[in-house]
Amino acid sequence: MLIDLSGKTALVTGSTQGIGAAIAAGLAAAGARVGVNGRGKESVDAAVARLAGGGGAFFAAPGDITTDEGAEAVFAAAPDVDILVNNLGIFGARPALEIDDAEWRRYFDTNVLTAVRMIRHYLPGMTDRAWGRVQNIASDSAVVIPAEMIQYGMSKTALLAVSRGFAKEAAGTGVTVNSVIAGPTHTGGVEDFVYELVDRDLPWDEAQRVFMREHRPQSLLQRLIEPEEIANMVVYLSSPFASATTGGAVRVDGGYVDSILP
Repeated sequence: MLIDLSGKTALVTGSTQGIGAAIAAGLAAAGARVGVNGRGKESVDAAVARLAGGGGAFFAAPGDITTDEGAEAVFAAAPDVDILVNNLGIFGARPALEIDDAEWRRYFDTNVLTAVRMIRHYLPGMTDRAWGRVQNIASDSAVVIPAEMIQYGMSKTALLAVSRGFAKEAAGTGVTVNSVIAGPTHTGGVEDFVYELVDRDLPWDEAQRVFMREHRPQSLLQRLIEPEEIANMVVYLSSPFASATTGGAVRVDGGYVDSILP
């Protein structure tokens, strides 16, 4: 399947590293011009230079989209986009009864409201042009809530609702809106998270196996997913080949053990 996104402009939030950077690279490899986003200009410029070294067209779109001012800076750098990937997100372990109101709000504002803000800005232009792709990067934690970070699971469940609702708003326009349910993915941040839950003296390969066995037993893959594996699905959903897929929650989660599904 040859995916050609030539002539399309994409914006990937939270794309200076990890899954976001892999998605940006994948979209650029398919021919899209890709906006790289992060909070600071220096980190974004460095990411653009690094990504461009592998080929493809990238541009900087710095701005903290959890704030109105930061979002406006991103809108100025990327006035119109054909493909919007809401990837920005935070996660971390915290005992349920120790999550205070401010932490609940921080997770909602960062993981949910930023996506709403981006969609609200870009969706009208997409519908006017009768073509567009919106994807929200969700998580298996949306459907199998992890006991050690229910604030994160809540935010990702809400993101599924956001995706479905905006898909209905865009019905019949030629614009698709989907969420991608990503399983535990191998990034630097996730390595740190794994070592919050397992013995820090374990070598990484063993620590990963212990984490999956004890904390993510629903995975049939039984390993962490690589960021490029998430990116592959995002590139497909961004393409004309996925024109009949909208309002969906597409899984790249390593599979589930059926008996523990809610």
